[in-house]
Amino acid sequence: MTSSTTTASQPFAAAAHAAVPDIQGVEEATYRKIAWRILPLLFVCYIINYIDRANIGIAQIQFKADLHFSDLVYGIGAGLFFVGFLLFEVPSNLMLARMGARKTLLRIMTLWGAVSCAMMFVRTPMEFYVARMLLGAAEAGFFPGLILYLSYWFPAERRARVTALSFVAIPIATMIGAPTSGWIMRQFHEVHGLAGWQWMFLLEGLPAIVLGVVVFFSLEDRPESAKWLTADEKARLTQALSVERAQKAGKTAHGHGKGGTLAALGDWRVYVAGLVSFCAYVLASTIAFFAPVVIQATGVRDTFHVGLLSALPPVVGIVAMLIVSRHSDRHRERRWHAALPLMCAAISLMVMPYMSHNLVLAVLLLAIATAGHLSSLSVFWTIPSTYLAPASAAAGIAVVSSIGALGGLVGPSVIGYIKSVTGNLALGLQVAGCIVLFGGFLLLIGIPARLLPKTGAGRA
Repeated sequence: MTSSTTTASQPFAAAAHAAVPDIQGVEEATYRKIAWRILPLLFVCYIINYIDRANIGIAQIQFKADLHFSDLVYGIGAGLFFVGFLLFEVPSNLMLARMGARKTLLRIMTLWGAVSCAMMFVRTPMEFYVARMLLGAAEAGFFPGLILYLSYWFPAERRARVTALSFVAIPIATMIGAPTSGWIMRQFHEVHGLAGWQWMFLLEGLPAIVLGVVVFFSLEDRPESAKWLTADEKARLTQALSVERAQKAGKTAHGHGKGGTLAALGDWRVYVAGLVSFCAYVLASTIAFFAPVVIQATGVRDTFHVGLLSALPPVVGIVAMLIVSRHSDRHRERRWHAALPLMCAAISLMVMPYMSHNLVLAVLLLAIATAGHLSSLSVFWTIPSTYLAPASAAAGIAVVSSIGALGGLVGPSVIGYIKSVTGNLALGLQVAGCIVLFGGFLLLIGIPARLLPKTGAGRA
C-alpha cells in the first residue's frame, strides 16, 4: 500500500474501522514480530563473524614484526581467506537450503571459532596461509546463507531495509572490534608469555563457538515451523511469499521458469552480478585490512588509539546505509542506489594517498569509503534474490558471492605486493579505486533496469 493511497483512504478507513480489520496493520505487526525474533541474534552473529574475519587488519601491527612477515606475506595471507570461501561457498549454501539454517549455522560458527582461536599458534608464512584458507572455508556460506535465510521470511519489497539492518553489524563490528582488539593487544601483551595478538585471536574466536550453539536452539528454519507465530500470521506470511515465488517462477521469458541450480548457472546476470560483487569485495577488503595502516601512516602509533580511530568511519557508514536502503525501498530502485555509493567510495580511495599525512582528512575519506561500501552492499544483495526463481536462489546467490570472494583474494594480494615494491599504499589504493569504479559502471551497464522484475510501483 502506497503512502498516497493510505492518505487518500483515511476518511473511509475511519468510517469502516469497526467492521473491517486492519489487514495492513496485522502484516506490519507480523513482520515486526519476525524482525525482533530473528534479527537481533543474526545481528550479533554477523558482528562476531566480521570481527573474526577482519581483526587481522589491526593484529598485523604486532605480528608482522614478531613473525618477520613482509607486506607481501600479509597481503597474500589476508587474501587467501577468500580462497576457502570460493571453494566451499556454493556447497555450503546448497546445504543450508536442504538441511536448514540451524544445523548449517551451527557447523559454520563452531568451525570458524575454532580456526580463529588456532590462529594464535601461527609461526611461519605457510602456517599463516593455511590458517587463513581454513578460516575462509569454515566461514563459507555464512553471508549468502544469511541472505537466503532472510528471503524465507521477508518479501522483496521489504528486503533492502531488513538486509541493511543486518549489515549494520559490519560497522558495529568495526566500532566494537577495532578498539577491543587494540585494547587486548596492549593490555594482554606478554601475559603468560603470549603476545597481544595471540590473546586477541583466542578471546575473539571463542564467542563464535558459543553463538553457534545458541543459534541451533533459538532459530527456526522456516516460518511454517515457527511456534511463536499464530496460525493467522503464518497464513498471511505464507501467502505473501507464495505470491512473490509464483511471480518469479512465471517469468519464463528470462529463463527462470524451471529454476534449479542449472538455471542459475545458465543465467548471465548471475555472472555480471558476480563481477560487480568482485569489485565490491576489493573495496571491502581494502577497508578492512588496510584502514588501520592508513591511520597509522598519519603518525598514530598506539594500537588502542588506532583501533579507536578505526571505529569512527563506521558511524558515518551506518547512517548512510540506513538512508540509502530506505530510499531504495521507497522508490523500488536498486541499480543506481547500489552503483552511486560504489563510485563515491572509489573516488575516496583514489584521493586518499594525497591526504596520507593529515589524520582528519584520512579518517574522513575512510568514512566516505565505508559509507559507500555499506550503502551499496545493503541494496546490491537484494538484486539476485529479486530475479532468481526460488529453486535457483541458493545456488545463484552463492555463485555471486563466490565470484565476489575472488575480489577479496585479489585486492589484498595486489595492494600488499604494490606496498612491498613501492614502500607505501598510495598506488595500491588507487588501483583498488579504479577496480571499484569499474564495478559501479558495470552494474548500470550490465544489468539494465528493463531486465529486472518490478517489485512494485511508487512509494512504500
